[in-house]
Amino acid sequence: MFSLERQLLESAGHQVVTYCRSNKEADELSRVGRLGLVKRIVWADDSREDLLELLRRERPQVVHIHNTFFMTSPSVYSACQEADVPVVQTLHNYRLLCPGATLYRDGAVCEDCLDHSLWHGVLHGCHRGSRLGTAAIAIMLDFHRRRGTWTEQVQCYIALTEFARQKFIQGGLPADRIRVKPNFVADPGPRSKTGDYALFVGRLSDEKGILSLLEAWSRSRLSIPLRVIGDGPLRAQIEARMGRNGLSAVSMVGRVPRETTLEAMKEARFLIFPSEWYEGFPMTIAEAFACGLPVICSALGSMSEIVDEGKNGLHFQAGDSEDLAKKVQWAWSHPEEMGEMGRQARAKYEAYYTPPRNYDTLMGIYEKTMRTTS
Repeated sequence: MFSLERQLLESAGHQVVTYCRSNKEADELSRVGRLGLVKRIVWADDSREDLLELLRRERPQVVHIHNTFFMTSPSVYSACQEADVPVVQTLHNYRLLCPGATLYRDGAVCEDCLDHSLWHGVLHGCHRGSRLGTAAIAIMLDFHRRRGTWTEQVQCYIALTEFARQKFIQGGLPADRIRVKPNFVADPGPRSKTGDYALFVGRLSDEKGILSLLEAWSRSRLSIPLRVIGDGPLRAQIEARMGRNGLSAVSMVGRVPRETTLEAMKEARFLIFPSEWYEGFPMTIAEAFACGLPVICSALGSMSEIVDEGKNGLHFQAGDSEDLAKKVQWAWSHPEEMGEMGRQARAKYEAYYTPPRNYDTLMGIYEKTMRTTS
């Protein structure tokens, strides 16, 4: 989304100066250098000084930060404060609340670090299965909470949904500084016909609910054609399960270019989005809506906020394959109702998720932030 927003601003005539660092830089460090990564996660002096020099040279009106983990670090906020430039921060994930950034653990939503202590995440090694890595993130979060970084050095936060906004308020961010601005997608144009298959698009991983989706087809013996677009760590397990359970109605497409995915959306009957974590703002749903494709999704977090039950899609209980199967069967046997939901999906895209609408919202956020800090 960083690149899309930069292009959006530049296309409107704004000058955008970027400061980017890649975590791949860590691969080039010596063993001794890597020992310093824990400190860098908390405070990166070089990033702070580089950004401060850039701010003094370019004198921007506002700094929009998308991600500081981990080569950049939250030290850059203090550089903005020293240069007297207001900061807007997009909250793409739940990193400020959860060392794992997902509020998800062991196959289920987890709010232990939100409700209790960050050290629950350390105990379970929620960042890539590493207790040491998770501890480094927890130290960073605790240090900057105590220092007041999140409350004193960021003038405005952007949450992608109202659901996420409420979670961050629960986690201690100031409510009056959190604005909601969804992601956006370029207009692919609406579909002109209704297809003859259901569609899944996403990473083949546990939190995306792909196993619950296959279970729905298996337990209910659904004969409805299902195309699965995507790749991921569960692909071999999925293919083995398909063979054991005789899921001949399911076809694995694999990873394909975005244009091919959009064409598949335009020819599908509906999209199934069975994710079992809170998600941020699923671009797949926005793309489906842009194509005029209704969505059957988990009644969980931001998904149930974006997809309006009975208007542009259907909800099912997250992780409940039987409930999902019932909704799929109903949707397949009611093409006229689903066709109307597709039209409503396109209408919601046009109202909320287009580049022009996003630009207006983003500029409103920038202007208000600059006014309140001038």
